[in-house]
Amino acid sequence: MKKLSNITLKEFRAILTALGLHKMRTKGGHEAWVREGLKRTVIIQTHVDPVSELVVRKTINDLGISREKFIEMLESL
Repeated sequence: MKKLSNITLKEFRAILTALGLHKMRTKGGHEAWVREGLKRTVIIQTHVDPVSELVVRKTINDLGISREKFIEMLESL
């Protein structure tokens, strides 16, 4: 089973896209990703690769999916 650390920006963006999010804007070194029905915008730093485990955990929580579902999607990339 893959861990939530060492997820590349490319992999993270692919998962966000697969979950129906789209990039709303890029400002400075940050991207804002949104989807209809989300309470919060998902913000990722474009200059930090791999994505920090904290950001991954917060995103999983904000999206309301399980860790297992996220890892399953990651392994299918």
